[in-house]
Amino acid sequence: MNKDYFKTFVMSSSAIIIAISIIIYPKETYTASVTGLKMWWDVVFPSLMPFFILSEVLMGFGVVHLIGVLFEPLMRPLFRVPGSGGFVWAMGISSGFPAGAKLTARLWHQKQISTLEAERLVSFTNCSNPLFMFSAIAVGFFHNAALGIVLAVSHYLGNFFVGLIMRFHGWKKDPKTHKELYRGKGLKNAFKHMHEARLADNRPIGQLLGDAVQQSTKTLLMIGGFIILFSVLSKMMDLLHVAELLSDLMKFVFVFFSLSESLSLPLIKGIFEITLGSNLTSLAQSTILQQAVITSFILAFSGLSVQAQVASILADTDIKFRPFFIARIIHGFLSAFICLIVFPYLYHVKSSAAPAFAFLTEKSESLGEFGMLALAQSHYVTLGFLLLSIILWNRNLIKKNSLRY
Repeated sequence: MNKDYFKTFVMSSSAIIIAISIIIYPKETYTASVTGLKMWWDVVFPSLMPFFILSEVLMGFGVVHLIGVLFEPLMRPLFRVPGSGGFVWAMGISSGFPAGAKLTARLWHQKQISTLEAERLVSFTNCSNPLFMFSAIAVGFFHNAALGIVLAVSHYLGNFFVGLIMRFHGWKKDPKTHKELYRGKGLKNAFKHMHEARLADNRPIGQLLGDAVQQSTKTLLMIGGFIILFSVLSKMMDLLHVAELLSDLMKFVFVFFSLSESLSLPLIKGIFEITLGSNLTSLAQSTILQQAVITSFILAFSGLSVQAQVASILADTDIKFRPFFIARIIHGFLSAFICLIVFPYLYHVKSSAAPAFAFLTEKSESLGEFGMLALAQSHYVTLGFLLLSIILWNRNLIKKNSLRY
């Protein structure tokens, strides 16, 4: 049996097993689907929708071109990507997964970056947002705001080093040189490029907002489908004892590195889905240092659920998924290692030994309260944007039909 036949056999067999499992366990499947849907409805949609719309509007106004000129001297030497990658990086940090992939794909479609540059850019611009790490993970799961500082520093420092490593990706194949891509410098020159980009787009603000809402809703519906799918897959892994089997195999590795065996199952779960893995890690019987290291790895690896979302976004481009997957593995180990190094210096923020970080602890606690308030009102935001999207889709459909006849 050759490689292609074996791949077909494995994939088809897995699909058949999952289908049979869903039929055998309909109640558990329904519960898992509702759990995934609730996560998307209450958290993912209202948190990502404003950032997605804002990014589309900023692109339409040409702000990306302005940032591209201003950030060219920074992004090009460090990461070998255009200055517009600075916009993607900033939006990726502020809005979280998978905004970096979506914006990278948009820049690729607009021919602002090459395929190799896009593969470098997407590898380090997909990361968790601060609100999720402080509010959901540190405060919500661990009930420990100080841990958010450790997770954030480990996550973003690891992400920075991933960008430095991935700058060497495809360096022999890249046909473009810095001189060919250089667009000048200075604020006046940057504003000129922004103005030219806005004139080239030439969409009225009403149409621009409508297109932004529709594109963002389409992307978020796709993300919601993946969240529900992986919620069901995670439940099937429990019912079929697959997660338990993988956990038993992982325990040998944990024993070798003197880690608590109770963290093996949370790590397996986290490889598939971030939130579930982080929650189980907070409940494991182990030291807070080991829990922080495992959580850092889970956040950096980002889970197969998020990676499937990124793969779907990149599917209609020439951007390869493999560099992104390799970067996630590198990011996971780097973040875990950095967490191990910085933990003794950053974790005891309330003690007199590190008074400089006291304000960060107070801020993270306020972020937790803000997160709870936002969660309580999030379903209204989701419903409002969905209704607006339906109205815009219906309006465009009527307009197309009238032009046709």
